[in-house]
Amino acid sequence: MNPRVPEIAPSLIRQLNAKKRPTSIDLGLGEPTLLPRMEYFERAMERVRTSGVKYTPNAGDPELRELIARHYAYPGMEKPESVCITIGSQEAMYVTLKTLLDPSRDELLVVEPAFPSYVKMAALEGIDVRVVSMLPDDDFEFDAERIIAAIGERTRVIVICSPCNPTARVISRDAAQALVEALSRRPGDPIWLIHDEIYREQLFVDDAADLARLYPHTIVANSLSKSNALTGLRLGWILGPGAFVGQAIKVHAWAVSCADTFAQYIALEVFRDPGNLQEHAPWYREHRALAREALEESSLPFVDPEGAFYVCVRLPNGTRSLDAAHDLIGRFDVVAIPGIAFGESLEGWLRLSFVASAERMRDGVARIAEYCAKLPVSC
Repeated sequence: MNPRVPEIAPSLIRQLNAKKRPTSIDLGLGEPTLLPRMEYFERAMERVRTSGVKYTPNAGDPELRELIARHYAYPGMEKPESVCITIGSQEAMYVTLKTLLDPSRDELLVVEPAFPSYVKMAALEGIDVRVVSMLPDDDFEFDAERIIAAIGERTRVIVICSPCNPTARVISRDAAQALVEALSRRPGDPIWLIHDEIYREQLFVDDAADLARLYPHTIVANSLSKSNALTGLRLGWILGPGAFVGQAIKVHAWAVSCADTFAQYIALEVFRDPGNLQEHAPWYREHRALAREALEESSLPFVDPEGAFYVCVRLPNGTRSLDAAHDLIGRFDVVAIPGIAFGESLEGWLRLSFVASAERMRDGVARIAEYCAKLPVSC
């Protein structure tokens, strides 16, 4: 057996979700509760009737690649050759790390708090990881100076999720510009940026940077999971310079051959009108407002969400987040994700998703406030 595999812990997020009961208020798993538009599926089925569901090229359906490249139009990535269609953004991230990093030489820098898959993927590949933590006293704002200072001699890739899962913060244009200028001044081989932008369609502020528009050594990972409530469709993509994508396609091809053809048919229907990517954005803005209102009424300290559909809530001093998550599901029938799942810097916090109905969300926040009030140090 590969000795690395037993050393990698399973998903804490999924473990907590598995404890959910039929009666539970689910503020945990990051999954939209909206339903997708059936027209996409119906039109895709029409194509199945005439064309079947044959393999696509390894890199994906040529028309879909062209539409994605044209829609984002990142500098140097405007052609289909800059796109590889993947099985969700998770595969996009894995393929990108495997293509870019040499385990015998390179190191990955992860900006935390962060979704745990980056670190676990690197561990699976034997890639060393360096972590730089954003600060709770700054509400986990992306700090370019801290990121720059954390770069080591072997750092070859920096991964940033913006809007961020879990903190819901975005990297501002000023912070991104400072980071890019520092990277551009460095001698030797370039340090690559990976921008996980899966929540880009849930943006609530204007001051958010597209790293790929600022820095030519940027790879973008994204999918339809969050934008169009298509998590189970597993349709994502890599966007990057053509020379990189050409190599990434080889990794993707030997791992999975190609993405699901029917899923690509559905994605084609979405991208034929790029406005479809924003079809659920008003609903998320409304639910963000409802979540903020419920949290302000509860007096729970929280980080104001700038994007995504999460909000981080601070627990009373000394409260371990995993203990709190277990208590909440066991005694209060509320699923919340412990901050420790996203790195040491988020210990003492809970991540809540605000995709439940307004009534359920308000009830869940009230139960969390009740739990906090019964702890030795009140919230």
